[in-house]
Amino acid sequence: MKTTERAIEDFYSQLWQYYQEHGRQLPWRPPRLAFLIDGTLDPYPIMVSEIMLQQTGVARVTAKYQEFLEVFPTFQALAAAKLSEVLIVWSGLGYNRRAKFLHQAAQKVVDHYQGRIPRTPKDLVSLPGIGPNTAGAILAYTFNEPCIFIETNIRTVYIHHFYAEHPEVTDAQIAELLKQTLAIEARQPEPNYRELYWALMDYGSYLKKEVGSLLHQSKAYTKQSVFEGSRRQIRGKILKLLALQHLTAAQLADSIIDDRLEAVLVDLLQENLIEKAKGYYSLPQS
Repeated sequence: MKTTERAIEDFYSQLWQYYQEHGRQLPWRPPRLAFLIDGTLDPYPIMVSEIMLQQTGVARVTAKYQEFLEVFPTFQALAAAKLSEVLIVWSGLGYNRRAKFLHQAAQKVVDHYQGRIPRTPKDLVSLPGIGPNTAGAILAYTFNEPCIFIETNIRTVYIHHFYAEHPEVTDAQIAELLKQTLAIEARQPEPNYRELYWALMDYGSYLKKEVGSLLHQSKAYTKQSVFEGSRRQIRGKILKLLALQHLTAAQLADSIIDDRLEAVLVDLLQENLIEKAKGYYSLPQS
């Protein structure tokens, strides 16, 4: 499909109109997150929000985000904490490996980058838990850079406007349209790439509610597995129980009646999300 420049410009105008009328106030955006002296946003709370938002809805993240920052307000505070402390505060968000990766990323920022987050995609993706899209989001939101990154809301927006009748839309097709949209922003007197991305995120969230999910038309989209009855649910239950006390496998089995418990415990041990000593399981003590 060939898209005309006029079509992109019309889309760009419609996007900004929606955002000006309906843009969301979220805790990881101004004015709740203040600009620094150099005009950037603090990269630490941005990184926390982006990792929390991976495969998790805004409402759940909003409820946990401020609590997490109150306990771990900086890279240094998070890096110095025990993983067990991080997992306890993270509890309720799921996908607990993200908490471990965030903890490790903070340690690398402190140890290798003198407490300052790197500003290149290559260095950012070297941090645990940071892939190309998360790196792009951090650079766009923190430093107002015109990075290309694609996630579910962005896919929804471009599929709705440009590929409504196409069954298999690639991220490369969406990236080309996004590139053209950013190019229009670049021609503005004061390009605001971070806010353009916020507009895309908010508009995509709105479209999901109004027209339904269009992600079945995306070749890159993988449907998230059901949580209820899943191994993810078992993992979460184990970590919640171990946040309270050390337990044996038999004691865990009293609370978690599931044939997969033993295999899940093995997985958690291999991922270093739990420890075992003298027959008792616990959260990591270091």
